[in-house]
Amino acid sequence: MKKFRKVLDGLTTSSPGGTIGSPACGSTAGTPTAAPTPKEIDVQETLVSENFQLCKTVRHGFPYQPTALAFDPVQKILAIGSRSGGVRILGRPGVDCFCQHESGSAVLQLQFLINEGALVTACADDTLHLWNLRQRRPAILHSLKFNRERITFCHLPFQSKWLYVGTERGNTHIVNIESFILSGYVIMWNKAIELSTKTHPGPVVHLSDSPKDEGKLLIGFESGTIVQWDLRGKKADFRIYYDEAIHSVSWHHEGKQFMCSHSDGSLTMWNLRNTSKPFQVTFPHGKIQKDGRKESCKPILKVEYKTSRNSEPFVIFSGGLSYDKAGRRPTLTIMHGKAITVLEMDHPIVEFMALCETPYNNEVQEPYAVVVLLEKDLIVVDLTQSNFPVFENPYPMDIHESPVTCTAYFADCPPDIIPILYSIGAKHKKTGYSQKEWPISGGTWTLGSHTYPEIIITGHADGSIKFWDASAITLQMLYKLKTSKVFEKPKPGEGRAAELAEEDPFAVQMVSWCPQSRVFCVVGISAHIILYRFSKYDANTQIVSLDVRLQFESEDVITPSENENNPCYSEPGSHSPQPHHQHAASPGSGTSDSIKDSIPCLKVKDRVVRVPPGYQAELVIQLLWVDGEPPQQITSLDINSAYGLLAFGNCNGLAVVDYLQKTILLCMSTLDLYGAADPYQRLTRSPRRNRQSTSEFCMRGLSNFYSDSKKRIRTSYQSLTELSDNQQSIDMERSKSPTSVHYPTSLHNDQRILPEPVASLRASHCSPVFYLLDNDHVNGHCTSPTSQPFSAGKPRVPMGHEGPRLTRRGPGRPPFRKAQSAACMEISLPVSHTEGYASRRAMLQQFHGVTMYSHDEHHTTTPYCWSERESRENSFSRSRSSSVSSIDRDTKEAITTLQFGESYARKNDTLPTPCLWVGTSLGVVLVIPMSIATDQEERMEEPVTIGPSGAVLMLKGSVLHFGFLDCMGALIQSPYEVWRDLNAPEDPDRPRRRKLVHFSPFSSQDACGEGHLAVLCSERQAKVFLMPSQLCLFVHNITESSFVLRADVVPVYNSVCLACFCANGHIMTLSLPSLRPLMDVNYMPLTDMRIARTFCFANGGQALYLSSPTEIQRITYSQEMCDNLQEMLGELFTPIETPEAQNRGFLKGFFGGNSHNFDREELFGEAAAGKASRSLAQHIPGQAGMEGMKVAASGAVGELARARIALDERGQRLGELEDRTAVMMTSAETFSKHAHELMLKCKDKKWYQF
Repeated sequence: MKKFRKVLDGLTTSSPGGTIGSPACGSTAGTPTAAPTPKEIDVQETLVSENFQLCKTVRHGFPYQPTALAFDPVQKILAIGSRSGGVRILGRPGVDCFCQHESGSAVLQLQFLINEGALVTACADDTLHLWNLRQRRPAILHSLKFNRERITFCHLPFQSKWLYVGTERGNTHIVNIESFILSGYVIMWNKAIELSTKTHPGPVVHLSDSPKDEGKLLIGFESGTIVQWDLRGKKADFRIYYDEAIHSVSWHHEGKQFMCSHSDGSLTMWNLRNTSKPFQVTFPHGKIQKDGRKESCKPILKVEYKTSRNSEPFVIFSGGLSYDKAGRRPTLTIMHGKAITVLEMDHPIVEFMALCETPYNNEVQEPYAVVVLLEKDLIVVDLTQSNFPVFENPYPMDIHESPVTCTAYFADCPPDIIPILYSIGAKHKKTGYSQKEWPISGGTWTLGSHTYPEIIITGHADGSIKFWDASAITLQMLYKLKTSKVFEKPKPGEGRAAELAEEDPFAVQMVSWCPQSRVFCVVGISAHIILYRFSKYDANTQIVSLDVRLQFESEDVITPSENENNPCYSEPGSHSPQPHHQHAASPGSGTSDSIKDSIPCLKVKDRVVRVPPGYQAELVIQLLWVDGEPPQQITSLDINSAYGLLAFGNCNGLAVVDYLQKTILLCMSTLDLYGAADPYQRLTRSPRRNRQSTSEFCMRGLSNFYSDSKKRIRTSYQSLTELSDNQQSIDMERSKSPTSVHYPTSLHNDQRILPEPVASLRASHCSPVFYLLDNDHVNGHCTSPTSQPFSAGKPRVPMGHEGPRLTRRGPGRPPFRKAQSAACMEISLPVSHTEGYASRRAMLQQFHGVTMYSHDEHHTTTPYCWSERESRENSFSRSRSSSVSSIDRDTKEAITTLQFGESYARKNDTLPTPCLWVGTSLGVVLVIPMSIATDQEERMEEPVTIGPSGAVLMLKGSVLHFGFLDCMGALIQSPYEVWRDLNAPEDPDRPRRRKLVHFSPFSSQDACGEGHLAVLCSERQAKVFLMPSQLCLFVHNITESSFVLRADVVPVYNSVCLACFCANGHIMTLSLPSLRPLMDVNYMPLTDMRIARTFCFANGGQALYLSSPTEIQRITYSQEMCDNLQEMLGELFTPIETPEAQNRGFLKGFFGGNSHNFDREELFGEAAAGKASRSLAQHIPGQAGMEGMKVAASGAVGELARARIALDERGQRLGELEDRTAVMMTSAETFSKHAHELMLKCKDKKWYQF
């Protein structure tokens, strides 16, 4: 019979996407049922595998750990390289592109091919890459890997195809950009310096061609040596030896002098007429001390010397401050004439670059702005105004202003919500920005046709909430909300504030938002919940505070006799947590010499406060300390505006709050929720022998998922174990009881530590049968209370000095060790069969940021020894015995997910009623019915009644998500209340009344009769039940080797699917209701904690996660959106005519050097320089050649436009050449005429007549 049921389950799982009938699959208990077969369910599934494709769409935020900066002055686009090998290219708002080097090596330097639509990147693995930017998604055309040299500096002259590459050995190589082949022309370090020099000059730190003559290359070595190399003559024009190390060099545009920055904080000016010594040495920030010596200064890391036509030149540099001014922030100094302006930055300066009007280095530069790349910010300073204001940054570069702790993604929002949030948020924008337009304005971007309102919400460590407009793959800040304003500021060193002693008591843990009713709920790390209502008017209000005592009292033990006499519910004082309707106690209520009890972690403002328009706090719910123990973190939350109810739970139990009447409706432990519906008899725990100290279990830090590991968010749990990587510890962990905890080896080896009993067995029980089951192989079906599982092999009954210890699980229940995943978070790596319990447990603790703390886990047990581990892991059999065994279920069964909705709580229900669906960490699903008045007046006066638990359904693993479908397969939305402004002026003619919108399962009653489908997803399994019959129609085991982190029922292609994200990096979609696999993509090889905590799905086949502490990555799994992505992305390259070079005049052109007559091809080509050594560098071809990529990436119109511009430029150059030739001919004729006249005048004169 069992095999037959498995075959049926397999058939229903793989049923084709056609008309779906009623499979004869067993009931939720996994046993044959006598319930009548439901009516035919006719669901025409339309989704197929071809509808799904996974791809990245756009990345928002500040590039994490930036390393390099480049700017194209003609195209006006900016590129930023990062330590992880990423490149962000920015233009006008909407033009934002992310590229990633496959090697992941840090980007050392960036060089644009100005106005050519290409970018050269130099990486830390000594590889050069050429990126084609003439397509919406840039691609690498060529790569060149250096084998024997380390790249230190690159320089590409304007309108040149030869790239100069300096190396760590001091050599300079030359690369052809078009072919990416190394030239045979090499400037060796020993030829650049004098033969008499005894020391190596160090790595090349600077390369630049002379503005006066392109045939002269200035080479700067780290040791302080500067050489001007004559490329034609292959010799040095001059050599400069300076005592201080060089960091950077900058030319004057006339090419007669240049400036250097040094490691001693000095700037030196050199004139080419006399290179024996600098003609000017300045210490901009070095003062003369009393003894006459200069104070020592920090190095000036970079200097730029830019000339202006109408004013003094600009000298801009970073660093150079004196060492004695400790604690000063990083600075950028702007010297303009005699005026010195020091700009202090919030973060260290990585790189800066002056933006100039002309791309030619031999013209007056006219700088108009300077881009400053900081470690955690991007700033652009306006140089055209004397006070140097900054430009307002249009990019979302401040996502990480406070570390992101949670995210939420809402697609297809009501269209009016974005404008109203923007109008409220615009009132609080900063002022003092430059009035000019943002100077980085390159590229083109259009809105596109496939757009709809999207909002991203980010919660932060400082308690702030940010709403972002994410429509049309852009990101713009809408509104910021500070939750910390609800509470009093804790005084340092006072009462609870001193003991909680963590930096982020207001950190946001999760959010719940109803866009239709604009009700917003925030869960904080200090076990608090804040309910916000939206209003367009400011108001004076007093925040209502409710305190909830949701803490399991371990001293109150239910004896077997008590449990037998009252199987449904225990007495209120015996087992259930109790609600307390009171305001927060004062900080002094808990003293150091008394046990803290009935006090919250934070103090709510108890006075009337004026709140601005926007989201206004209405209610604060806080969990209380109990007997010196802090409250456990909240693990689940749901709010429903139509019902006016808010439900939340943690590892202790569940609470339901009526936020309209400001009352607590329900507050009880998880075990008490089962009531008579609990199919298991349970053994209670003995009281703890020794209460652990408060400080030991006090709020512990939960995160290192943002960059600054020193900043940690508190958690109210202690890690269960410090897991070891060695095999001995893993084997010991595997062999232990599921309820025991992994202690250090010294504890295991201590023979004095003996196990303690759990409780005495009931007299009616037969001899106990012990078993251990692996969660991967539990079938997950609910069985009869009389059925009893056992494991293969001889059972072992460990005996202690106080009697036997019973270690059991319920039939079909996974061991508690492996069922905590949704409530205890901190993830590292996916688990495999060889890693055992240890790695997965650590992963779960890391993912959830909390750990389940059980009283019994502070007792040790003798480890079980299993000789046949394979038999234990791969077997599941039922006991033939009819004996009734009690279930030793752990008292800390966490509430992992909650969902309000119209449903059926019992099999015999004929009408849907408001229900609360509850999912737990042990795979149990409870349906709790409620009675709510519909009339507005009655709703505010009549209490909401909550009935005993109805249906009890079972899944494998922790429950993650609920979804409801009607019998036609359409998604049933939760009911909601239409938004109304409670602070708006009263209108006598139109009184404000509640308007509710319900989505009843009766919408398709005519087609299939009463009922609806419930989609349940856990960390391992998905099931579809027919309500109210509670028949399991479809089952699908999502994963065996890993577990699901996020799951959601999402609308896509006018249908619905179940989307899942697993800990091993797989993203999957399943059809509904048949649960056919539609897509399974190994998106990421490993999942880290940050991604796991912030991953979320949205409607329309979209998702996002925090790819780094500062960046949000958006992805799509919709084929339609992938196809339209090219249309939605911005164009990086636009055909722009190259600006004309200034007319230098005849005399400057004739006597100012022959820079325009320098032919690099003749000098560096293979014919003249030969081939470079093959072992020196390896050429790696890209996806296609330069021309092929250009043609593939652009249409005929763009190609014709580029050809026309190229012809125009060529014609202009020819015209310029003709003009210059005509001028020279006229000048020659004039000179000949004057010479002839002078000859005629003087030919007859004698020598003595002169």
